[in-house]
This record gives sequence, C-alpha cells and structure tokens, in this order.
Amino acid sequence: MFTYIDPAIRERLTEQGTLFQIDRDGVQVPAGASRQSGTISILGPIPLPVSLAETQLLVQWYACVRNTELGKIEELADDLRAQNGQQSFATLASFMAVNSVLMIGDPQTWKNPLVRVHSSCLTGDVFGSERCECGPQLRAAIERIHDDAEGGMIIYMSGHEGRGIGLWAKAATYLLQDTGEDTYQANRSLGLPDDSRDFSDAASLLKYFLGGKPFRLLTNNPKKVEDLTQNGLTDITRVKHVTGVGDNNRRYLNAKKGWGHKLDSDDLDVD
Repeated sequence: MFTYIDPAIRERLTEQGTLFQIDRDGVQVPAGASRQSGTISILGPIPLPVSLAETQLLVQWYACVRNTELGKIEELADDLRAQNGQQSFATLASFMAVNSVLMIGDPQTWKNPLVRVHSSCLTGDVFGSERCECGPQLRAAIERIHDDAEGGMIIYMSGHEGRGIGLWAKAATYLLQDTGEDTYQANRSLGLPDDSRDFSDAASLLKYFLGGKPFRLLTNNPKKVEDLTQNGLTDITRVKHVTGVGDNNRRYLNAKKGWGHKLDSDDLDVD
C-alpha cells in the first residue's frame, strides 16, 4: 500500500508537519484545507545522505506533486482498494510526476543562493549517457552548490524527459538524430514542440522555499530564465553552467547553441 494515497498515513504526516500544501504563489495552505487545482503537495524534509565522487553531504529532500495529478490517482486508488486490486498500484504510481527539491546548506542564512532547476534525463542522469551533458550538469550543480559560500537548492523536474516529450518519444528522436537530424529537427519530425517543458511548478517551489530572495540560476538556457520570470520570479541572475562536453555530444550542444543557449565556441572545445 503506497503511503501517499493512504488516508490514514496522509493524516499522520500532516499532523507531523511533513506533508503540506502550497498554492501557485508559493504560500503554504492551512492544514486540513481541501486540495485545490493548481496547488502542490509536499513531503519533507527527508534527510538524504549523498555521495558524489569525493564529495559527501547531507541534503534535505522534499518530494512534490501537483494536486491535479494526485487527486486523480487517489480516486483510482480508492476504487482499487475496494476491489482489492493491489497489483495495479504500481501502474498508478508510474503515471504521477513527482518533482524533488534538494536543499543544500542552511536556508535561514541565504541571501542570494545558488539554484539549479534540472530536467529529468534517465539516459544521462542514471545511465551515464554521453549523448547529452545532463548527468555531469546535475553532479556539478550539486558540488557547486555544496562548495558555494551560501549553498542553495536543486529542483529536479521529473516530468521533463526529452524537453517534455517523454522517454519513448526521446528514444525515437535519438534514432532520427543518428540519420542526420539535430535534436530540434528530430522533435519537429515527430510533430512535437522544440521545448514543451512547464516551469510553473518550479516557480511555485522557488517562491515557497526562497521566500522572495534573489537567486543565482545555474543554466545556459535564457528561456528557462524567461519562463521563471513570466511565473513571477524577477530577481534572477543567470550563471553559466558548462560541463561534460565531449565528442559524443558536441553536435548536440552546437544545436543548443544555435537554438539560443548561451554557449561560446570555446565552451564546446573543452572536454
């Protein structure tokens, strides 16, 4: 039985203060309020020891899910529970995008923290694929934030695979890229947008966890800054974040550069 859909566990976690909701403006919703469309449920903080190469650190993990998704899943779960349909719960879990926040350092001391909003990439983050730079970017972001005088946070967007097209379509774009198309042409060949990611949830989480503080955003993509700005975050300083460049992804990164990412030719010449 999954705790995020068990009413008794929900009540217990709410009483503990480790399950709560925020609205789109990043304001915490009073305990016991009904989950409205557009709000986000958050579980945490959860102590999470992390080891990266020679860096060991303790982060505070928050698991976050949009309540429009959570409500639908819980309705189906209630039906399955009544039917004793335990074997179907794993299928339900696979359809819900749960984003993560990793807090590094002491938020009480932050004045201008370092932040990374990272789109999920199974092939790069988990498998270590060199077709992109996602895995090295995630690891380098954690290390940079850990080493920064202020610290900061990672927001890991689980529904962003392949710039929002999903893992299955992303696999198809890889095959198209192997026939000569670049990453954006491949999306268009499938009838998909160049970038369909939604950063509104990330904006709400930043409003809640940063409380209006300015922040430095680790990204080479000005569109990410524009999207967060359109969602009400205005005091953002973009910080270049280049790592993991190699022969296997240089063509891919050149396509990003052509699409508007702030990458210099020198950035793509290093390994």
